Amino acid sequence: MKLCEILVHLDQSPRAQVRLDIAASLARQHGAHLTALQVIDVAIPVMAMGDGGGGGAVIAELMEQMRQSALAAGVKLKAAFEAALAREGIMGEWRQMEGTTPEIVALHGRYADLIVLGQDDPESDNAGLLEAVVFDSGRPVLAIPFAGNFKSIGKRVLVGWNASREASRALHDALPLIAKAETATVFLANPKRGLDGHGEEPGADIARHLARHGLKVEVAKAVADDVSDSALLLNHASDMGADLLVMGAYGHSRLRELVLGGVTRSLLREMTVPVLLSH
Repeated sequence: MKLCEILVHLDQSPRAQVRLDIAASLARQHGAHLTALQVIDVAIPVMAMGDGGGGGAVIAELMEQMRQSALAAGVKLKAAFEAALAREGIMGEWRQMEGTTPEIVALHGRYADLIVLGQDDPESDNAGLLEAVVFDSGRPVLAIPFAGNFKSIGKRVLVGWNASREASRALHDALPLIAKAETATVFLANPKRGLDGHGEEPGADIARHLARHGLKVEVAKAVADDVSDSALLLNHASDMGADLLVMGAYGHSRLRELVLGGVTRSLLREMTVPVLLSH
């Protein structure tokens, strides 16, 4: 399988250009078609509507102001997108839709091989977008941190492997990227031995499987019962200078992760490199 179509979500946030540059570079590397999607979303939280003064007329005016602001931003975003296409020598399509952002991004994402989104920023208008698209699109999502610069992605790949369905999905979704990597490491945090875990030799099965795909990977492990799996994974990513982390997302229900915490939520809060997620 190869990457034939990449979708990148663009908005008015300062990091939109970073996402665009990364998506365009990946499209060039993989000979993929690049689609940029801007969503004009003027939904206003019910609590913000209140009861005061002008009622519906005030809300309608506010929504129209938001819409016009987004449309004006779209002119600049489209120009930046077209400049990226010319710079990278790739084909692409600009889309501007109106509606609810998570629903529209997930819908359009179903027709792409990879969706490029920003890490959820609690201070942005799109908090919660990443999680929604990971769950609802059915496609792999490349999450770009809301801080930091990334000159390359996919030269040094780290795969978080826990032998779960989600990890298998993410790994296989990432095969086109792993195939172009200079180095790739499969990392096992506190691996569980046995038939219902990683086998008698943790990491051997997945390394053999990838070898049959013609891929050479290293296997690394860390055992530290007093350190979380997410911390072990991020520490190893830092040690090897990884520029891409691959992992399965939400092995537990969203409610359990919300109440009890989980590897996915921890990594999405603390990520320092781009992360490819699949559910």
